[in-house]
Amino acid sequence: MSPDIPVQHPLIEETITFVKGQLATAEGGHDWWHIHRVWTNARLIAREEQVDMLVVELAALLHDIADSKFHDGDEEIGPRTAQNWLESQDVDQHIIDHVVMIIRHISFKGGHNEGAFHSPELAVVQDADRLDALGAIGIARAFNYGGHKGRGLYDPAIPPNLRMSKEEYKHSTAPTINHFYEKLLLLKDRMNTRTGRRMAEERHRFMEAYLEQFYREWDGNETGSVDH
Repeated sequence: MSPDIPVQHPLIEETITFVKGQLATAEGGHDWWHIHRVWTNARLIAREEQVDMLVVELAALLHDIADSKFHDGDEEIGPRTAQNWLESQDVDQHIIDHVVMIIRHISFKGGHNEGAFHSPELAVVQDADRLDALGAIGIARAFNYGGHKGRGLYDPAIPPNLRMSKEEYKHSTAPTINHFYEKLLLLKDRMNTRTGRRMAEERHRFMEAYLEQFYREWDGNETGSVDH
């Protein structure tokens, strides 16, 4: 954990231990270290926001406790697992309800999970989660997951689909490079907080530079410009 942001609430310590155990064998892009980065960035972003820090921290730690991608598309297993854990710790019901609502509404899902629920705490945790899909870490996670699913790197004959339904997004088998256009490059303009937007800008530029270099190397044109 980050040395400059100490853990102070015993429930947070217990939740960290629980999450580490639950995700001990998780895919590398959705493991404890993903949770750790989201939690750390959520705490950073929250410094400039008026939020309930306990809700922010619990939601950040539990937001991917059981990702539907790894549980046959079951979108309730994550909220249910989080709720069961928090109830076992005798957490106040209003906190449990808020954390569960954040977990239900945090994901991108092809841009089809917007508008159903809002809170300042969701805004913070969502930005922290989206930041981990951007920049160098975001690139690494995208290709790690693509490899996990057996997807190709890139196929010029398969263009990105920017009009996917939620179900099409969930079941897409397109090459990983398509995911940059279908999600990752869209996130910068969907950030909720000032700090999140500032951090996203830098990571977005890094991804754009990466894609330019990728196409140069793909085309064997490292000394010229590319147009994709």
